Amino acid sequence: MSQKVTVFGLHAVRSIMDNHPDRLVELYVSKERQDDAVNGIVQQAHGLGIRPQWVPKPALDKRAEGGNHQGVVATVTSLPTLNEHDLTRLVEQSDGAPLFLVLDGVTDPHNLGACLRTADAAGVTAVIVPKDKSAQVTPTVRKVACGAAEVVPLVVVTNLARALRDLQQLNVWVTGTAGEATQSLYDVDYRGATALVMGAEGKGMRRLTRETCDELVAIPLAGSVSSLNVSVASGICLFEVVRQRHGS
Repeated sequence: MSQKVTVFGLHAVRSIMDNHPDRLVELYVSKERQDDAVNGIVQQAHGLGIRPQWVPKPALDKRAEGGNHQGVVATVTSLPTLNEHDLTRLVEQSDGAPLFLVLDGVTDPHNLGACLRTADAAGVTAVIVPKDKSAQVTPTVRKVACGAAEVVPLVVVTNLARALRDLQQLNVWVTGTAGEATQSLYDVDYRGATALVMGAEGKGMRRLTRETCDELVAIPLAGSVSSLNVSVASGICLFEVVRQRHGS
């Protein structure tokens, strides 16, 4: 049975209405904001048979739990949460070589939201996270993801190392990122089925995750910083895959 979740922000709500209008249940709009962007969403809702409810801004603040809702908050039915048993189907149904983004120990919801947004832009098959010691999808994640949390499959696994081994059995090559790796990100061929593993900032990947990877690569850094934000690093890695697969 589908859960009802809260989505807020102009981009996130519009993404639901554009891509999954059947999942829109309720729409709340701030009485204090009536401009072209909000009015466009209101008109679209009417076209979908949803009657927006105009409420005071404090009521929206409460529904969005203090998040920046930009005057619109929606109640929607959520995507089903996937698990390790869905990996085979995701690989088999992927259009061409599947591409997975694996996040090991990323606990900041803003980072998860940003990674989902980048994953959507790069055409990722699914994002994989562990059940424990990891951020899960929340209203904040949905807002930061700008609608990507509603379209990118999220696979929550009990044992990340075992899930990576399952992918390897499905002929998916698992590449981990590590600052101390001697091989550059740009020296690897990603045109086949690929899973990119990103570790948490500072700690990096856990030992078992690292040992399960088929190879490790590093992003060459020319400046004084020793590491990048995980969402930035994910974007660099994913779009190197995109570049190789679709040409520069």
